Amino acid sequence: LSICFRTVEPLEYYRRFLKENCRPDGRELGEFRATTVNIGKFCCSITTADGSALVKLGNTTVICGVKAELAAPAADSANKGYIVPNVELPSLCSERFRSGPPGEEAQAASQFIADVIENSQMIVKEDLCIANGKLAWVLYCDIICLDYDGNLLDASVFALLAALKNVQLPSVTINEETGLSEVNLKQKSPLVIRKHPVATSFAIFDDTLLIVDPTAEEEDLGTGTVTIVTDEEGRLCSVHKPGGTPLTGAKLQDCITRAITRHKEVKKLIDKVIKSITPK
Repeated sequence: LSICFRTVEPLEYYRRFLKENCRPDGRELGEFRATTVNIGKFCCSITTADGSALVKLGNTTVICGVKAELAAPAADSANKGYIVPNVELPSLCSERFRSGPPGEEAQAASQFIADVIENSQMIVKEDLCIANGKLAWVLYCDIICLDYDGNLLDASVFALLAALKNVQLPSVTINEETGLSEVNLKQKSPLVIRKHPVATSFAIFDDTLLIVDPTAEEEDLGTGTVTIVTDEEGRLCSVHKPGGTPLTGAKLQDCITRAITRHKEVKKLIDKVIKSITPK
């Protein structure tokens, strides 16, 4: 089919492929783009981060850096630390984004990540407490999109999980006499990750057809999107459906089943990469 037809009638162009159960990029409707993850110093040179990861989902490329800092816990949650996620969509990653303060899409993505952390209990905030009412860890999780071609949420959750798996926190004690904290950088331990949430996103076409891992063009042409987050036990952590076409119970169940399968693929990929970089 000609380039002209794709430009003038993009939706009709897509429908012709979807009738044959495939997409213009050659993928089947339930097929993900090639997915890669690099962790820690193998992914980038964020030397100031305590953990980092770079995830590529087709052309969509996301980097996550985690910085751990010490702070006093909040008065109403004296035994908890903090996790502060932030998603950035700079103008360099796509012409759809502008320079300046975070736009609506970046804010929505940051809120989505915060909800995933909370709902999945991937990190229990009590685990970040060092001394009750006195000292706790704050984890600043900066997720930056380097190249945007759809399905930001799957790539962001994957990059966050991989970066957190890479975090090593130094041993911290409070000196009884001075009341000051003492950090031992030679004695580090990995962050306790209780659950491994993985996101799986779908675009809805013509109100009925579901396609997995949509590109930016597919998201624009679709009548809605839905993101399912599951953990390693197949438990549903969250369903993110920002408007658009409603889904029947049966369709939603289809999405959950596919998300559980995807979880196994992603977990296998992370485990393989971590094993390859762990000192023998």
